[in-house]
Amino acid sequence: MSTDIQLSWFHLILTTYAAWLPGDPRGFRTRHHRDHVDGDYKHPPSEGLYDGLHRAVRANQKQPTVTLTSQLRELIANALCDRLNRLGSTVAIISVSARHSHVLAKFPPRLTRHWAGIIKRHATYTLKEHGWNRRLWAKGEKFLRIRNRQHQLNAFGYIQRHADEGAFVLTYADRPPSSDSSGGAPSKPADGIGGTDPS
Repeated sequence: MSTDIQLSWFHLILTTYAAWLPGDPRGFRTRHHRDHVDGDYKHPPSEGLYDGLHRAVRANQKQPTVTLTSQLRELIANALCDRLNRLGSTVAIISVSARHSHVLAKFPPRLTRHWAGIIKRHATYTLKEHGWNRRLWAKGEKFLRIRNRQHQLNAFGYIQRHADEGAFVLTYADRPPSSDSSGGAPSKPADGIGGTDPS
């Protein structure tokens, strides 16, 4: 990856296959917000409002909902971090829970979804080397651009607290600088966490 590319801090959220489906009583959004939906995860819809939709979607699942074991969470966290390093990113922290993952790292603003696709595929290939033989991720992902230093610190703390819920958490302090021959950036940020304001 060219060193000339402009990178900015983002909080990336990934979800495993079928972990959050249309009609979910916790609240949901349709892909690309095509349909209006009452409520959201902060203010769930009225009880039972979308039960029929949720049952129909679950009945059409191509495989069971993916729930990650502790061993798989560690494999995925390291795979995401390694691939981001090789892309030239700077990784502050990654958490992988049973059904979702959080990444605080630098991405090119115009290529966020492209890079997300790359690291998701790499994690899937990594699991396949350990016997995984089905789909891993849900379609799409969520990016939150980091606005300033305080936002970055808040995101870091939020992700780090997932360890209390059983997530595998990997921070820049857990990984030595990359010695990958492809020229990947070290895991420890040169700015932002432990340094200056994010750019």
